[in-house]
Amino acid sequence: MNAANASEIEALRPFLEDRVAQLGSIAHIEKFGSGQSNPTYMLETSTGKFVLRTQPPGKLLKSAHRVDREFRVMRALAETEVPVPPVLFLADEDNPLGRMFYLMGHVEGRIFWDPALPEARHNEERAAIFDAMNATLAALHNVDVKAAGLEDYGKPGDYFARQYARWSEQYRTTETREIANMDRLIAWLGENMPPDDGQSCLVHGDFRHDNMIFATDRPDILALIDWELSTLGHPLADLSYQCMQWRLPHASAFKGLGGIERNKLGLPTEEAYVSRYAQRRGLSDIPHWNFYLAFAFFRLAAICQGVYKRALDGNASNPQKAEAYGQQVETMADLAMDLVEGA
Repeated sequence: MNAANASEIEALRPFLEDRVAQLGSIAHIEKFGSGQSNPTYMLETSTGKFVLRTQPPGKLLKSAHRVDREFRVMRALAETEVPVPPVLFLADEDNPLGRMFYLMGHVEGRIFWDPALPEARHNEERAAIFDAMNATLAALHNVDVKAAGLEDYGKPGDYFARQYARWSEQYRTTETREIANMDRLIAWLGENMPPDDGQSCLVHGDFRHDNMIFATDRPDILALIDWELSTLGHPLADLSYQCMQWRLPHASAFKGLGGIERNKLGLPTEEAYVSRYAQRRGLSDIPHWNFYLAFAFFRLAAICQGVYKRALDGNASNPQKAEAYGQQVETMADLAMDLVEGA
């Protein structure tokens, strides 16, 4: 973490201490160095540790960086089978920082930055960690959104068509150079959009291993975090997004599972992972899988392009990592086109 980058949050001390009684007095504020979208800070106080997450400074893209949505969805999921941190306080723009932020409890545990899980104690634990992710994803998609008070959290139907329009527009808005395969991928997706099948559920939008906090002594997920991209959508968007890991090269900014001997590490195949998810949700088959995977590559490429553009504009939370992500846009477009042309 970088203490120097926490100086702007110092102005919030009296504001927070006056409004959140359980916070006590704030002793130390430190910025997490990881993450790209919404700057996140650790607060050490007289009563314990807390996490503050805020919108980034500067001009924001439409519908991006909605920390109020993160707060709402985690509060709604508190009584479900989906593990989330306890959320405590949400502030609108009328505060000393001048932009929205929220406060949540700190969850102590492990975060795995490498999907190959080199920190795991043995292959059985690696397999169990992947199975825990699979079970959590199925539990998320089985949440009764009406009972959770989230029936208005997104628009029903045509999820992929709407997401395609949104991310195509945002990619063009932040485009910094011409990438031929990105142009071809956008065209292919538009021409091969499957008909809407009516499936709708709560989706996380960024479901991957490093957005989960695991127990230190067992392969249990204690909290699923970073809900900025969550909405009501199609469950296969989350599944295909996570399954990109099997194809992304391990030697890249995203540290995928591509190019490593997964069977020697006890890791499941993509086919086995998808099959277990389908079993948990009672699905007989998953048609149009290549489309969903290609769409996942497209969407992540568009997100990374936006992060890269923010770095060029001087507003990235982690400029060095943002530049590395920007270099991966072409790689993701290439992988997606290899997938659809080899089908």
